[in-house]
Amino acid sequence: MDHIDVVIIGAGVIGLATAREIAQSGKSVLLIEKEKSFGMATSSRNSEVIHAGIYYPTDSLKAKYCLEGNHLLYAYAKDRGIAFNNYGKLIVATNEQENLQLEKILQRAQDNGVKGLQRKTATEIHALEPELNGTQAIYSGTTGIIDSHAYMLSLLGDFENAGGMIAYQTRFLGASPLAHQGRLLVTCNSDAQPQEPFELSCDTLINAGGLGAVEVAKKITGIRLESIPENLFVKGNYFSLMGKTPFRHLIYPVPEQAGLGVHLTLDLNGRAKFGPDVEYLETKLETDIDYSVNPERAAHFENQIRQYWPGLPEGALSPDYSGVRPKIHYDGKVWPDFKIDGETTHGVAGLINLFGFESPGLTASLAVAKEINLLIK
Repeated sequence: MDHIDVVIIGAGVIGLATAREIAQSGKSVLLIEKEKSFGMATSSRNSEVIHAGIYYPTDSLKAKYCLEGNHLLYAYAKDRGIAFNNYGKLIVATNEQENLQLEKILQRAQDNGVKGLQRKTATEIHALEPELNGTQAIYSGTTGIIDSHAYMLSLLGDFENAGGMIAYQTRFLGASPLAHQGRLLVTCNSDAQPQEPFELSCDTLINAGGLGAVEVAKKITGIRLESIPENLFVKGNYFSLMGKTPFRHLIYPVPEQAGLGVHLTLDLNGRAKFGPDVEYLETKLETDIDYSVNPERAAHFENQIRQYWPGLPEGALSPDYSGVRPKIHYDGKVWPDFKIDGETTHGVAGLINLFGFESPGLTASLAVAKEINLLIK
């Protein structure tokens, strides 16, 4: 039986960053991915925003890793020649009630240690973005956009250069502790030979399955079932703007429940898109997700956008793409943070479960990878 120091399930941005970090530390690593390429789910269906760490509860994992990851990601992109643009972001209030919410957001961001924040008056907002309607705003100077595919491709290159191996179209069938060995027996099969499963042993198994992480955990023998959360998938739809945008910054409204509101982001070519909105899905299975965008949602988008951009032309939105946030329901409530579970939580030596890695997972990825590497024996 082959033995690998570390097996990682899931080649999204968290899985790739973690695999790279561990392989560069000198351990043998196998990365298993059920799709035909890397990052084909949540990691490639988002706004590609480099977040500053503004919104997350102080002392949460999201706040900690986002703040650290922001600096690491900009430095990595510069070092590797990965395309990015530090556009900056305006979080805009449009009425008195939102002004009060904006003050709370600013206080939380300052508590989190976020740098590059500035208050903006209505006059200053108009000077920065003449078509933007706002009573007050927070300007974030460390928010930007990155080419997420190029970033993940670079992580993969680093991983493979460090001796790491990746197996695409390979499915995790289960894992169980090997008695008296301190290792885990992992069983998989490939799409090419589904009737011929193979086995290998590892010291550490990392479940970075993203949308499939809950189902992966259910296949591990000896795990405490009460430690496994329930999926709570939230779909976010995006619409693109037909024609040229008048904006030079990313524009965010005051956040709504379960999301940051229908915001405007710019790609690396300056093309504008809006989203994501919040659409709760009934399904608990990744395989049942429908990524199509309903054109009828455009009316809701237009209503939200016109609160901060009254001049949005009629019929200017076109359905683009969607993504799904892998939120989780745990211990009777929606879990608000990343969740990194070790043996003390689930009872299986050598297993690390990663749940709820939604936004700001892209920004936080390098910082998360460093932390997980420290957890490995």
